[in-house]
Amino acid sequence: MNPSSLYLILGDQLNRQHKWFAQIDAGRTFLFIESREEATYARHHIQKILGFFAAMRAFASELEQEGHHVKYLKLSDPDNKSSIAGTIKSLIQHHHYKEFHYQLPDEYRLDEALASLKTEVGIPVTAADTEHYLTLRSDFATFFKGRKTYIMESFYRQMRKKHDILMVNGEPEGGKWNYDQSNRAAWSKDFRPAEPLLFSNDLSGIARELESAGISGIGTVDPENYMWPINRSEALALLTHFLQHHLREFGTYQDVMDHRNGLLNHSRISFALNTKMLSPLEVCEKTLRYWREHQEEIDIAQVEGFIRQIIGWREYMRGVYWKHMPEYASLNFFGHQEKLPGWFWTGHTRMYCLNQSIQNSLDHAYAHHIQRLMVTGNFALLAGIAPDEIDAWYLGIYIDAIEWVEITNTRGMSQFADGGLVGTKPYVSSANYIDKMSNYCGSCFYNKKLKTGDKACPFNSLYWHFYARHRDKLEKNPRIGFVYRTLDTMAPDKKVALMEQAEKYLGQLEEL
Repeated sequence: MNPSSLYLILGDQLNRQHKWFAQIDAGRTFLFIESREEATYARHHIQKILGFFAAMRAFASELEQEGHHVKYLKLSDPDNKSSIAGTIKSLIQHHHYKEFHYQLPDEYRLDEALASLKTEVGIPVTAADTEHYLTLRSDFATFFKGRKTYIMESFYRQMRKKHDILMVNGEPEGGKWNYDQSNRAAWSKDFRPAEPLLFSNDLSGIARELESAGISGIGTVDPENYMWPINRSEALALLTHFLQHHLREFGTYQDVMDHRNGLLNHSRISFALNTKMLSPLEVCEKTLRYWREHQEEIDIAQVEGFIRQIIGWREYMRGVYWKHMPEYASLNFFGHQEKLPGWFWTGHTRMYCLNQSIQNSLDHAYAHHIQRLMVTGNFALLAGIAPDEIDAWYLGIYIDAIEWVEITNTRGMSQFADGGLVGTKPYVSSANYIDKMSNYCGSCFYNKKLKTGDKACPFNSLYWHFYARHRDKLEKNPRIGFVYRTLDTMAPDKKVALMEQAEKYLGQLEEL
């Protein structure tokens, strides 16, 4: 029997638990496409490209071994056209499929491209849910209907109630909804995170295929010892390792940065989650099960902080994305227009915190949330970098960056380009915060205590310059009124010196 129905599986739809795979159907062909367009539409990290292709191949192989009919198009396959939509149209035309099915994409541009096929291919086209998220695309808009602002905490509490997670008789387990205040410990020389689990997958064959196809990426990789999970069993092993070795201090030190260890106690399951090798609900269930068996050594603050990221922040960001795209991608509240300094692609800057955060990103296609928010993002916002520039950098350099989660965190939380839809205030700081949360400043060319002069930390003067130049937009924000009270009581000569120092740095961003 020749399969008559074509079922597309994108690189971030590797959900083994989807109902599509519940039984063998000889009439179905599952289609995987290694798309040149997807590999090159952004300047991706080489580890990101390798990871997606390797995970797709592993998933396709599993389906074949179980008896499913699979059509896998590598980059070099003659049936593989320039785009996913173009490839699908060509296959339908030449192989006479009678139906086309796809799962709803997580990126707006792909959603538009696949939806357009309904009027272009001349056969029935059906879109299915990915069966991954805990919310539908529309749930966020329904929850916040009629409200001018969004508060993640209220959304998160509703998620806890709806899915009965950390709840006892309708009340939050432990008596509190949120233990964030317990999850902000400063850096300590005594902090010693457990060793991370790194895989050693040999992806040298895929690396050679990418090179032959003329596809390169930023960053570094050892293709014979690839560190990220590329199948569900490895993803589960990574989660188990986190629970056994890192959860007990995860929440307490989740905001810490340390040049001795760029991975710390973070789970690093975001790539596995965003490709759907793991589901958010099973992550929460496994975490709660492990915690209940080890409550004598792991307090609730560690668990709640982790689960809040999974069912709160992650689902919340997806809701913002589908509520506000495509307009969200053009928001620029401050009108920032500066180019991203070239050293963002090399790490060659004398600012040690940025050097470390960027180098870690280039080495591992990864940096944790505080490195992204309060180092690279903080600097970009203070320096007035155009949101398009910083979006492109974050989307390309991180292995877990898919637009639905990247742009809302970058343009929203990090750059405040949405004017406060995601975050209630701009997340900027001087050197003081970075020094408190890391051991970076002691190794820096610049002096964390100096606000002016040749060796003054750029964050110190840029912080005050940012607030001064955007006073008309920020002064009435109740969360930052203290900044302007301090600015207004500052000695005039000190204020002038700070502004001049900042303008000097803004004029030589490439040399910092």
